[in-house]
Amino acid sequence: MAKSQQTYNKSEKEKKRLKKREEKRKKMEARKAQAKESGKKGIEFAYVDHNGNLTDTPPDPSKKIKVEAESIVIGVPKTLESDKEEFDPVRNGSVSYFDHSKGFGFIIDSENQEKYFTHVSGLVDEINENDKVSFELEKGMRGMNAVKVTLLK
Repeated sequence: MAKSQQTYNKSEKEKKRLKKREEKRKKMEARKAQAKESGKKGIEFAYVDHNGNLTDTPPDPSKKIKVEAESIVIGVPKTLESDKEEFDPVRNGSVSYFDHSKGFGFIIDSENQEKYFTHVSGLVDEINENDKVSFELEKGMRGMNAVKVTLLK
C-alpha cells in the first residue's frame, strides 16, 4: 500500500491558510456592516485647500489662483556671472599619516581641518608625513578622497 503524500506539516499549513482566509472574510463583513450602520457610503473624499493642506471640505472657489502654463519653469535656472563664486579646486594641507608599504594615507586640509583619504594611485609626487601638499578632492566610495597630490616647496 502506498504512503499518503499529505504530510502533517502540509495539513497544518493548509489549516492555517484556510483560517486566515476565513478571518479576512469576517473582517470584511464587519466593515460592511459598520459602514451600513453609520450611513457612510463609498470612499471618503479628501480635498486640497488653497494652502496645499488636505481637508475633508471642498476648497473655497474664491481663493482659487489662476496660473498661466507658460509661467511655470521646469528645470534648473541658469547661473549668472554675478552669482558664480570663485572656487579653487586646488586645496592645501599637510600629510598627517602615510604608509608606503600599504600605499595609503591621510591629508588634513589647512582651511577646514578635514581629514581626507589618499591613495598612492592619486599621488603625483612622493610624500611623507608632515609634508605640505596641494591636492584636489574627488568623491570616493566612502567619502571624499585627495587626488593629484603634489608636494609644495
